[in-house]
Amino acid sequence: MNSNISDKDKKDWNDFLSKNDQLPNKDNFKENYKVKKTKSLDLHGYSLDDANQVIENFIKKSYEEKISKLIIVTGKGLHSDSENDPYVSKDLGILKHSIPEYVKNNLELMKIISDIKEARIEDGGSGAFYIYLKKN
Repeated sequence: MNSNISDKDKKDWNDFLSKNDQLPNKDNFKENYKVKKTKSLDLHGYSLDDANQVIENFIKKSYEEKISKLIIVTGKGLHSDSENDPYVSKDLGILKHSIPEYVKNNLELMKIISDIKEARIEDGGSGAFYIYLKKN
Protein backbone atom coordinates (compact mmCIF):
# COMPACT_ATOMS: atom_id res chain seq x y z
CA MET A 1 0.00 0.00 0.00
CA ASN A 2 1.23 3.46 -0.81
CA SER A 3 1.74 5.51 2.32
CA ASN A 4 2.42 8.69 0.34
CA ILE A 5 -1.12 9.95 -0.10
CA SER A 6 -1.30 13.43 -1.52
CA ASP A 7 -3.03 16.25 0.31
CA LYS A 8 -5.49 16.56 -2.56
CA ASP A 9 -6.47 12.87 -2.26
CA LYS A 10 -6.90 13.27 1.52
CA LYS A 11 -9.08 16.34 0.99
CA ASP A 12 -11.16 14.55 -1.68
CA TRP A 13 -11.61 11.57 0.63
CA ASN A 14 -12.68 13.75 3.55
CA ASP A 15 -15.07 15.67 1.31
CA PHE A 16 -16.55 12.40 0.15
CA LEU A 17 -16.99 11.15 3.72
CA SER A 18 -18.54 14.40 4.90
CA LYS A 19 -21.28 14.22 2.26
CA ASN A 20 -24.00 11.71 2.94
CA ASP A 21 -24.54 10.93 -0.73
CA GLN A 22 -25.60 7.42 -1.55
CA LEU A 23 -23.60 5.63 -4.16
CA PRO A 24 -25.71 3.77 -6.71
CA ASN A 25 -25.65 0.03 -6.24
CA LYS A 26 -24.13 -1.27 -9.46
CA ASP A 27 -25.55 -4.73 -8.78
CA ASN A 28 -29.12 -3.44 -9.01
CA PHE A 29 -28.81 -1.59 -12.30
CA LYS A 30 -30.98 -4.16 -14.06
CA GLU A 31 -33.88 -3.40 -11.75
CA ASN A 32 -33.96 0.19 -12.95
CA TYR A 33 -33.65 -0.06 -16.70
CA LYS A 34 -36.68 0.93 -18.66
CA VAL A 35 -38.72 -1.70 -20.43
CA LYS A 36 -39.97 -0.29 -23.70
CA LYS A 37 -41.59 -3.27 -25.40
CA THR A 38 -42.95 -6.46 -23.88
CA LYS A 39 -44.17 -9.70 -25.44
CA SER A 40 -45.50 -12.81 -23.77
CA LEU A 41 -45.61 -16.49 -24.62
CA ASP A 42 -47.82 -19.13 -22.97
CA LEU A 43 -46.36 -22.63 -23.11
CA HIS A 44 -49.30 -24.46 -21.49
CA GLY A 45 -49.94 -27.74 -23.28
CA TYR A 46 -46.59 -27.92 -25.10
CA SER A 47 -44.36 -30.97 -24.88
CA LEU A 48 -40.84 -30.29 -23.62
CA ASP A 49 -39.26 -30.64 -27.08
CA ASP A 50 -41.86 -28.41 -28.72
CA ALA A 51 -41.59 -25.83 -25.95
CA ASN A 52 -37.78 -25.70 -26.29
CA GLN A 53 -38.05 -25.06 -30.03
CA VAL A 54 -40.81 -22.47 -29.61
CA ILE A 55 -38.96 -20.57 -26.87
CA GLU A 56 -35.73 -20.48 -28.88
CA ASN A 57 -37.49 -19.08 -31.96
CA PHE A 58 -39.54 -16.67 -29.83
CA ILE A 59 -36.44 -15.22 -28.12
CA LYS A 60 -34.55 -14.78 -31.39
CA LYS A 61 -37.50 -13.17 -33.17
CA SER A 62 -38.19 -10.86 -30.21
CA TYR A 63 -34.55 -9.76 -30.17
CA GLU A 64 -34.74 -8.92 -33.88
CA GLU A 65 -37.92 -6.92 -33.17
CA LYS A 66 -36.07 -4.98 -30.42
CA ILE A 67 -38.35 -6.27 -27.66
CA SER A 68 -36.77 -5.67 -24.24
CA LYS A 69 -38.86 -7.88 -21.93
CA LEU A 70 -40.44 -11.27 -22.46
CA ILE A 71 -42.98 -12.90 -20.17
CA ILE A 72 -42.81 -16.68 -20.49
CA VAL A 73 -45.72 -18.55 -18.90
CA THR A 74 -44.94 -22.20 -18.21
CA GLY A 75 -47.57 -22.95 -15.60
CA LYS A 76 -46.87 -24.46 -12.21
CA GLY A 77 -47.22 -28.06 -13.31
CA LEU A 78 -50.31 -28.62 -11.17
CA HIS A 79 -52.28 -30.28 -13.98
CA SER A 80 -49.39 -32.21 -15.46
CA ASP A 81 -49.67 -35.90 -16.34
CA SER A 82 -46.54 -36.48 -14.26
CA GLU A 83 -48.71 -37.71 -11.37
CA ASN A 84 -49.35 -40.91 -13.36
CA ASP A 85 -45.63 -41.58 -13.76
CA PRO A 86 -43.95 -42.99 -10.62
CA TYR A 87 -40.51 -41.93 -11.91
CA VAL A 88 -41.39 -38.24 -12.20
CA SER A 89 -41.62 -35.89 -9.22
CA LYS A 90 -45.19 -34.80 -8.55
CA ASP A 91 -43.86 -31.55 -7.04
CA LEU A 92 -42.03 -30.33 -10.12
CA GLY A 93 -43.63 -29.16 -13.35
CA ILE A 94 -41.66 -30.24 -16.39
CA LEU A 95 -41.74 -26.92 -18.25
CA LYS A 96 -41.52 -24.75 -15.13
CA HIS A 97 -37.99 -25.94 -14.40
CA SER A 98 -36.80 -27.25 -17.74
CA ILE A 99 -37.44 -24.19 -19.93
CA PRO A 100 -35.37 -21.73 -17.86
CA GLU A 101 -32.56 -24.31 -17.67
CA TYR A 102 -32.71 -24.87 -21.42
CA VAL A 103 -32.43 -21.13 -22.03
CA LYS A 104 -29.57 -20.67 -19.51
CA ASN A 105 -27.62 -23.55 -21.07
CA ASN A 106 -28.09 -22.30 -24.63
CA LEU A 107 -24.99 -20.15 -25.24
CA GLU A 108 -26.41 -18.67 -28.44
CA LEU A 109 -29.49 -17.40 -26.58
CA MET A 110 -27.54 -16.18 -23.56
CA LYS A 111 -25.54 -13.85 -25.84
CA ILE A 112 -28.71 -11.80 -26.36
CA ILE A 113 -30.20 -12.15 -22.86
CA SER A 114 -29.24 -9.82 -20.03
CA ASP A 115 -31.28 -11.38 -17.22
CA ILE A 116 -33.82 -14.07 -16.31
CA LYS A 117 -36.07 -13.65 -13.27
CA GLU A 118 -39.20 -15.16 -11.76
CA ALA A 119 -42.31 -13.21 -12.72
CA ARG A 120 -44.35 -11.04 -10.40
CA ILE A 121 -47.63 -12.45 -9.19
CA GLU A 122 -49.66 -10.35 -11.67
CA ASP A 123 -47.71 -11.91 -14.56
CA GLY A 124 -47.97 -15.51 -13.37
CA GLY A 125 -45.77 -15.65 -10.27
CA SER A 126 -43.96 -18.95 -9.89
CA GLY A 127 -45.67 -20.25 -13.04
CA ALA A 128 -43.88 -17.71 -15.23
CA PHE A 129 -40.58 -15.92 -15.64
CA TYR A 130 -39.15 -12.85 -17.32
CA ILE A 131 -36.41 -12.73 -19.90
CA TYR A 132 -34.75 -9.33 -20.37
CA LEU A 133 -33.10 -8.98 -23.77
CA LYS A 134 -30.00 -6.96 -24.51
CA LYS A 135 -30.19 -3.99 -26.85
CA ASN A 136 -29.23 -4.71 -30.43
